[in-house]
Amino acid sequence: MSQAAALSELGPLLDSLGRAVAARSKEKGFEAVQPEAFGLARALAARASAEALGEWARRYGEHEKAVAAQGIASAAQEIDRWAQSVPLAFGDHGLSSVCRTWIRTTLSGDVSGALGAAIIARDSEPAGALGLAEMHAMIRAEFARFADAEVAPRAEHIHRHDALIPEALLKNMGQLGVFGISIPEEYGGNFVDHQTMIIATEELSRASLGAGGSVITRPEICAKAILKGGTPEQRSYWLPRLASGKTLISVAVTEPDAGSDVARVKLAAKKVSGGYVLNGEKTWCTFAGRADVLCVLARTGRIEDGHKGLTLFLVEKKSHTSDDVGDHAGHAAHLRPDQRFEYAQPEFTLANGGTHTGGRLEGTAIPTIGYRGMHSFSVSFEDVFVPDSHRIGDEGQGFYLQMAGFAGGRIQTAARAVGVMEAAFRAALSYVRDRKVFGKPLADYPLTRVKLAEMASKIQASRQLSYAVGEKMDHGGGDMEASLVKLLSCKDAEWVTREAMQLHGGMGYSEEYAVSRYYQDARVLSIFEGAEEVLALMVVARPYLAGLS
Repeated sequence: MSQAAALSELGPLLDSLGRAVAARSKEKGFEAVQPEAFGLARALAARASAEALGEWARRYGEHEKAVAAQGIASAAQEIDRWAQSVPLAFGDHGLSSVCRTWIRTTLSGDVSGALGAAIIARDSEPAGALGLAEMHAMIRAEFARFADAEVAPRAEHIHRHDALIPEALLKNMGQLGVFGISIPEEYGGNFVDHQTMIIATEELSRASLGAGGSVITRPEICAKAILKGGTPEQRSYWLPRLASGKTLISVAVTEPDAGSDVARVKLAAKKVSGGYVLNGEKTWCTFAGRADVLCVLARTGRIEDGHKGLTLFLVEKKSHTSDDVGDHAGHAAHLRPDQRFEYAQPEFTLANGGTHTGGRLEGTAIPTIGYRGMHSFSVSFEDVFVPDSHRIGDEGQGFYLQMAGFAGGRIQTAARAVGVMEAAFRAALSYVRDRKVFGKPLADYPLTRVKLAEMASKIQASRQLSYAVGEKMDHGGGDMEASLVKLLSCKDAEWVTREAMQLHGGMGYSEEYAVSRYYQDARVLSIFEGAEEVLALMVVARPYLAGLS
């Protein structure tokens, strides 16, 4: 049996199972099939990754074909196991015995071990060719050099001391064009295509998740919303400022009682003469202290209006900075200047000649186990005035504008996951080549080789799928596929970083090696930009099932 034959079985299997789940959902309601719908979403992501690997392997040599076979077999095995776990009430589903035999052969210790040995022996691109055209390869090299020279040397200090990204690094990022990578050239940005953004994110995240690749996310999300819903004047004013990095932004959507369920946002925006007054609380506002502007989703309608009563605003504030390089002070009793902020607005002069006394913003950093460099804040709004000119789109359009931004944020998060996986993979490969256990190199053991083979296949699965999705997004599509690749890559990043840490043995648990940082950082990926469960159920499975019923 061939890779192509195995791939050909995945579509019909998921179609038949999907129809069975859709029928039960229609009969008993979507909540009744949540476990099956969650598994279906994961299976759809696995199939998409297998198809991307198959397409990639067709363009390259035997090593890439072996890596692809490992990934396709793993994806098929995951799908088959899920199909076998679905209750018989949904029907009896599974891959053919011939396909299962191919999976067992491909994933056997001998075959996977041989691939692992080949990976260890390769001097360059051990996981296989990246699959980049010449222009994109040049872009990758540029960002890789910057990541290695500017970000990586600072990454461990930022992580261990829970420090902010240094101002010098932010300045250098601005000069490189990092902040404008998702903004069109006509507005001062340097957008080429989505693959460029993916590549840049991957390389910066390889050096540091929090202080590298993630700095692109906030301007990406906000710029998409402004491009979609902003007036010509707003686009001309805000986008060049975001693109240059002179205006840094934080996204304020999540609330204590409204996480991934954005429709439950309560922070109130009351209409007054010349603008709105905001009252309430936001949480998980990454970079809110350092940011000059908060992109705030607030409720202008009734709570029962759900997502239709939400509006998007840009709230300006004073930036709070700190290049504190002292010991980690924690987030509790004595917060550093960069871990809290207060901002009292000035008095506003309204268009009608009147005035409005400004309100107050207060933010406190949330302690986190990883993803450090920007701090995530809880922010309270007390009578905060926002002029009409700072409302993006019409009242009630906020949810849709925010979702437009999040679609780009999800593919960008997938790229972040790939970057973290690549860093962990390189660290593991380097360590097993040098480390001796029981008298011989760790790299000589079959189990080590099998682990490296699986790590390489997972990295390439997410990488090649993200590239394919980026191309779809360039042509106006890819929103669903962006959710699939986020679902896949973020979960796999946990496994890859965990195994890389495990291969380091006791030293993997030490801060002496960066692999412990990769593991801590990877854990957040399945939570932000749509928690895994909500993403799988509400963004992937529900509309997919609706299309089948």
